[in-house]
Amino acid sequence: MSTPTTGSEIQVRPSKGVLSTSQGRTSISDVVVQKIAGMAARDMSGVHELGTGSGAAKAYSALKERIPGSSSSSGQGVAVEVGETQAAIDLDLVVEFGVAIADVAQAVRRNVISAVERMTGLEVTEVNIVVNDIHLPADDSGPEEAPRVQ
Repeated sequence: MSTPTTGSEIQVRPSKGVLSTSQGRTSISDVVVQKIAGMAARDMSGVHELGTGSGAAKAYSALKERIPGSSSSSGQGVAVEVGETQAAIDLDLVVEFGVAIADVAQAVRRNVISAVERMTGLEVTEVNIVVNDIHLPADDSGPEEAPRVQ
């Protein structure tokens, strides 16, 4: 009977994102790292959404959500590069109006690094954040007033 392996016996091999033990191999897809990073970023207070926040991107996202069977992507606004033992992550954020952007970015960076490293065993070398937009409370208001002239 073999003894259970411990975390110290896990090694990342030359294959991209592959964890190997004496009992087998586990491959981690770039998409998995992308989704973990996206969820970790969205969980932070002050982050309204991931993505560009531009009108065209919002329109595309809204259209995609109306298609039966589709859902908003956890990876939207997240790009990753996964190497043999490391990962680098780029995030596009829309933050809430009134938050300290530097504080939100620092909290997001810490949370993303923690989640990705804990869940995958990869070392996160960098998390680059671009704040593309600020969400204003007025953006949540109901339907616009009827036009004065028809």
